[in-house]
Amino acid sequence: MQKSFIPRFVPALVLAFGLSFKPFSVAQFASSVVSYNSGVGFQSGYTTASSALGEPSRVTPGLFGGPVDPFNAAYLASQVVSIGTGGSLILQFDSPILNNPANAFGRDFNIFGNAGFVITNEYSLETFDWVGTPATDGTLYGADAASTRVSVSSDGVNFYTLNPALAPLVDSLFATDGIGDFGLPVNSSLTASSFAGKNLADIRALYNSSGGGASYDISWAQDGLGQSVSLGSIEFVRVEVLAGNAEIDGIVAVPEPTSLSLAMLGAGALIVARRKRA
Repeated sequence: MQKSFIPRFVPALVLAFGLSFKPFSVAQFASSVVSYNSGVGFQSGYTTASSALGEPSRVTPGLFGGPVDPFNAAYLASQVVSIGTGGSLILQFDSPILNNPANAFGRDFNIFGNAGFVITNEYSLETFDWVGTPATDGTLYGADAASTRVSVSSDGVNFYTLNPALAPLVDSLFATDGIGDFGLPVNSSLTASSFAGKNLADIRALYNSSGGGASYDISWAQDGLGQSVSLGSIEFVRVEVLAGNAEIDGIVAVPEPTSLSLAMLGAGALIVARRKRA
């Protein structure tokens, strides 16, 4: 029987492409405000709930604005909405967010605030600039919420709390990076100490193309008794602040894998299988 010839590098090349291929799906952002309660201790003047709709900020406009990055958070009232203690914000999506364990780190949506990394370099009043390359010790400014609660719903009536032992604090890690992919979660194993001594390039390397944000898994949903609830998808996200205050810049669904990326993975597996049979 004549053996078919497939160059050795082809399976590796195809598999590498498939595994490294990033989905080009258009990210889905929250599209409408269902309700907003500012609570107590919110940031005065930051009560336009629609500021949390659409894509999170990539650039802060105006004379004192500029690119949004982990050191320079969005701060205008047109960019973020503030929620104080006892307050809440419910946003709706046009299309369901699927509960997909195949998503990066198993997360289904990201919530963006306006916390940023503190720069620990000395600031020169002579040059009006930082001394050396700006870096952080991992602490955050603007992370003013001590306790938050995130709940999800498929019908806008029945909401289920995401397990507070697993759900990250809203408007904390990870600071927004405007050049990143807002639909790609940051590695959930990273902590504030992971960024100690890191400059902007280092932070972006740890983000691995992500635009930051706190990421959440629909599988964490629980009922009022703390029992797990199986939800195939959701369309509503509720953010509540239990202590302190938090600012919200947007909520983004993690895009589903595209047919092209799945096809490349399938092609790679098929080639490998044929080589083994040959």
